[in-house]
Amino acid sequence: MDIDPRTTLLDLLREDLHMTGTKKGCDHGQCGACTVLVNGRRINSCLTLAVMHDGDHVTTIEGLAKGADLHPMQAAFIEHDGLQCGYCTPGQICSAVALLDEVKAGAPSFVTSNLSVLEGVDLTDEEIKERMSGNICRCGAYPGIVAAVRAVHEGNTG
Repeated sequence: MDIDPRTTLLDLLREDLHMTGTKKGCDHGQCGACTVLVNGRRINSCLTLAVMHDGDHVTTIEGLAKGADLHPMQAAFIEHDGLQCGYCTPGQICSAVALLDEVKAGAPSFVTSNLSVLEGVDLTDEEIKERMSGNICRCGAYPGIVAAVRAVHEGNTG
C-alpha cells in the first residue's frame, strides 16, 4: 500500500483496510481498545505508525476466528459474559490471547510472586487483572473477563 508515513496502524486498519473491529477509544494509548497482535505480541495500534510494521504479521479481532469457528478466547468471552456494550471487547480479547502466550513463555508481571521460577507462572486472578490492566472496560465487565481468561488457560471452553 502507498500510505502517508504519519498514518497510525489503527487508522490504516480502520480507514484504509475497513477492518473496523479494532476500536479507536482514547487515541492516546491509555484505554487498550485498539489492541492488536503484531508478530504475536500485543500493542496499542494508536501509538505506532503503520510504516513501522511493513512485513510484520498483524492480527486483529477479525483474524482470530477460523472461518465460522470462534477462537477459544472469543467463545469464552461470550460464555462468561466478558462484555457488556462490546466496545472494548476486541482489544480485550487480543490482549487476553497475548497474555496467555506471555504466561506460557514464563514472562513475569509486576505481581508475579516468585521471580526465580519463571517457568509455570501461576495464573491467579491477581495476575490476570495485572496483565489486563492496560485494557479498560467502562461497563465493568471485569469479573467475566477474568473468568474467560481463566477458562481458556485451564482448557475449559465450550
